[in-house]
Amino acid sequence: MKKVRIGCGSGYWGDALDPAIEIAEKGNVQYLGFDHLAELTMALLHRQKEKDPSAGFVPDIVPWFKALLPICQKNGIKMITNAGGANPEAAAQAVVDLCQEMGIHGLKIGVVTGDDLTDKLDEIRASGVKLTNSDTGEEDIDRVKGNIVAAYAYMGGEGIIEALKQGCDHIITGRVSDVSLYVAPIMYEMGWDYSDRYKDKLGAAVNAGHIVECGCPCNGGISNLWKESPENWKIGFPIIEMDENGDAVITKVPGSGGLVNKTTIKEHLVYEVIDPHNYIMPDGIADFTTLKLQETGKDQVKVTNMSGKGRPATLKVCIGVQEGFIGEAMLLFPWPDALGKARKAEEIMRERFKMLGIEATEMRFDYVGVNTLLGATAPEPDYDMNEVGLRIAVKTKSYADADAVRREATHVWTFGPIGTSCGVPFRPRKVVGLWPTLVPREFVKPQLTIKEVE
Repeated sequence: MKKVRIGCGSGYWGDALDPAIEIAEKGNVQYLGFDHLAELTMALLHRQKEKDPSAGFVPDIVPWFKALLPICQKNGIKMITNAGGANPEAAAQAVVDLCQEMGIHGLKIGVVTGDDLTDKLDEIRASGVKLTNSDTGEEDIDRVKGNIVAAYAYMGGEGIIEALKQGCDHIITGRVSDVSLYVAPIMYEMGWDYSDRYKDKLGAAVNAGHIVECGCPCNGGISNLWKESPENWKIGFPIIEMDENGDAVITKVPGSGGLVNKTTIKEHLVYEVIDPHNYIMPDGIADFTTLKLQETGKDQVKVTNMSGKGRPATLKVCIGVQEGFIGEAMLLFPWPDALGKARKAEEIMRERFKMLGIEATEMRFDYVGVNTLLGATAPEPDYDMNEVGLRIAVKTKSYADADAVRREATHVWTFGPIGTSCGVPFRPRKVVGLWPTLVPREFVKPQLTIKEVE
């Protein structure tokens, strides 16, 4: 029976490199998928590209390729990454330059673009499409149009599949969905297409991609089994072994840290899922309610009976919107009456903000050790705490107001209760908000170019 093995090399920008090297060396895989993007990453990378045309991609791609290229060359592994971000062409050129420095020749680097809709929003709206905010229901972008930073669609695996058909050795993309890094090579190897004939198998590919896309969370990371998961300091990243019937085994390199069992797989199956009957991705809609899990060996879980419902007619687009600035600070208060001191400091800060006329569009005071994570649901402490931290975050329209927040926090050191201490105040930072929406699929056209390493 035909099978394909795909390793996860990264779950986010800044993930550990050593598990990817371990899979490349010992995982017997044909592909490595690297996800480096989050919801707002594209808008931030777009701003970098505007300042410097050679920037706008995730810089991790260079050291990652430097470490992995020799191993992948030796073991016949193709790397697929969305680290191209807002500038896949520049990312590919950086890899080409790296190959030449390393004396590696004869490679074809596929570059997949087409996700950038920043300059197409007017055209889309002129066709009658309203860019309704999926979170708030606001009907269109009129209110924020002048503050838009960038707009990027989540593409599927079409461009990656075409790159594989064209014989590309490694593939660098813009904003393809996280699961497409895995769906595309599965479809290519198995000869599946996007017709209804393969809708259940596409659902299986989406399902398997979802399980592994974040790296180690399905292998004992951020798990309820944190006490049982062994040697998480050398945790292994997941591997998919998918067969032509649409069944998959999720595993990891033998001897690596962490664990794979039905619980760890279930934990990640529900991650970022609203409707388990309809997990909507660009490549297909997966139904997580039909699948069955079976532990078939140590750190091996077989996933069967997966199903799907075909591709959606629309694609998600994330529009980044400039929303002002944040001024932030942290104060620390010691026993005795640490919580009372922190509350007094909040009172002082609020009154100072009023007195100085700071215009806040949003304001937060979080008590570290009391309610930072649980908010209003946190029970009131019934003992005199050793120490309490007070985090102050104020969203403002101007940099000057955000900077005033930072400065005022230092004054509480002397204005406030005895023992108040203040770390180095954070610099004000710009806030880019998220406007998620949907557009018809026909407005997003994946494009492939190929760079050759001579």
